[in-house]
Amino acid sequence: MADSKQPEKKGMDRRDFLKSSGLLAGGLLGGGLLGSLITNEVKDSGQKGDSGKGKDTVNLNDTRIFFSRQEDFDILAAATERIFPEDSNGPGAIGLGVPYFIDRQLIGEWGMNTNEYMKAPFYNIKQANEYEDMSKTSEGRDEQGPNSETLISLPSPRYQTRMTRAEMFVVGVRAIDHAARQKFDAGFKDLEPEQQDEILTMFENDEAEMTGVSSATFFNTLVQATIEGAYSDPVYGGNRNMDGWRMLEYPGPRATYADQIEPDEFIVLEPKNLRDYHGH
Repeated sequence: MADSKQPEKKGMDRRDFLKSSGLLAGGLLGGGLLGSLITNEVKDSGQKGDSGKGKDTVNLNDTRIFFSRQEDFDILAAATERIFPEDSNGPGAIGLGVPYFIDRQLIGEWGMNTNEYMKAPFYNIKQANEYEDMSKTSEGRDEQGPNSETLISLPSPRYQTRMTRAEMFVVGVRAIDHAARQKFDAGFKDLEPEQQDEILTMFENDEAEMTGVSSATFFNTLVQATIEGAYSDPVYGGNRNMDGWRMLEYPGPRATYADQIEPDEFIVLEPKNLRDYHGH
């Protein structure tokens, strides 16, 4: 797994990136928790529990339940750490448990695209059409097939591939590793941070090869999932020890602030998460 203490990527710092991206304004991925019976591994985190009470415990959130290959999970972890690296503000994606958050979401409704329309055609998305084998012209539609350079371009809010996010992430992390081996003759998680950034930039610019979906679509989804994993409620598997919230000085979900509205001085509140309202 990538070293979470690697130097931060040069350029725009994390706080400026978050402010300008608008990602924090959107909703979280959500998704229900799965029972502890579906597990591949359980690690002793050696850190405080989610409630911040200071007791060392086995963190059941650190349980890989989607990725069957440890190698794939390690590549995912290394990629998220470069997107959200550890710095002077606090821990990075690995320290916040983001890879486990994404792993958990991929086996739920979000990863399986349960509530989304997944039928073709996928206009102007060559990779998606190739995945669907849509080379034949449909009656009543002027369309020249997936290999044509004049595909119809129509705006669509739909997820532009029949691949589920779960399938896309498996293909995506392996494509990241393949690109790393082609360019640097080494696996992605073994590269230097600057080299990892080069590979991820290829995906961001849609310059990497993927089947069924554009590499830019996968990269953007990976970035979104990484940010949401860093700042979602810990009940979903990320934001370990609420450290993501602490970096933003966010106190967590509160039913009321009635006790804090009278004082004139600024009040620093210890964050609370959803588990704190259930007594465990």
